[in-house]
Amino acid sequence: MKKIISLVLLACCIVSVLAGCTSSPSGKSPTGASTGSTVKNVTVEEQVLLEKDGVKITLKSIEFGGLFGPELKVLIENDSANNITVQTRDSVVNGFMVDFILDEEVEIGKKSNTAITIFDNKLKAADITLIKDIEFKFHVSEAKSYDKIFDSDTIKITTSADPAYVQPVNTDGTVAYDEGGIKVTVKKLVTKDSFWGAEVYVLIENNTEDDVTVQVRNVSIDGFMVNPAFSSDVLKGKKSLDTITFMEKELTDNGIKDIKSIELSFHIYQSSGKDTIKDTDKITITF
Repeated sequence: MKKIISLVLLACCIVSVLAGCTSSPSGKSPTGASTGSTVKNVTVEEQVLLEKDGVKITLKSIEFGGLFGPELKVLIENDSANNITVQTRDSVVNGFMVDFILDEEVEIGKKSNTAITIFDNKLKAADITLIKDIEFKFHVSEAKSYDKIFDSDTIKITTSADPAYVQPVNTDGTVAYDEGGIKVTVKKLVTKDSFWGAEVYVLIENNTEDDVTVQVRNVSIDGFMVNPAFSSDVLKGKKSLDTITFMEKELTDNGIKDIKSIELSFHIYQSSGKDTIKDTDKITITF
């Protein structure tokens, strides 16, 4: 169970990379597939990111030659009383939620040179070409029992990018929901270039004081109920460029060849307490 989430995320990224480099039977490749980082090189100062309960993590450098995207090179030192696993949570680049991956086991009294990978496909989707601000938390657990030892406070890293740089945000699209500080904008529908079947790109802006999760409910296309994959966590004050993903088999089984409109409702809740913030009325999105 310990590595399921990390392995699933890594597997998805492997699929993206392979499909972007080779032709599939349908000739499709996932939109935003990583084929090498498009992000401009910056540097970071060597610094201690975490020193707590015998666990010390030092940032050594940032490198841009990684297969899946830029990598934060870190040294983990474990002088605690437990064999530990170190992971990341709540990762953000330039104000956008971006997938990171770190899943490193370190035995008692040992050290590990490893890397936090920043997935390039998420950077591309959010039009991030210059990394200025990085935020995340470390999740430290006992290696065998998976019990949480602690979650760190938010780690903030500022790169050598121009301090005056402001991340551009493309807000073009159709506003599907805008209430109480949460705004959902439908950007585009991708079908021909979608590896999965069809993808609806949405920009979520969370200007509330709560971390929120946005999901979809009661989704139908041309009167046929479908079950897309979509659940987006957005920290307070942050943005997320995410996709509502429809699998090709489900579309084919329902004879759906040309998507002109989608009907759905959004289910929005507090990420921590799970309290519902809003279940919207039915929303019709046309393309």
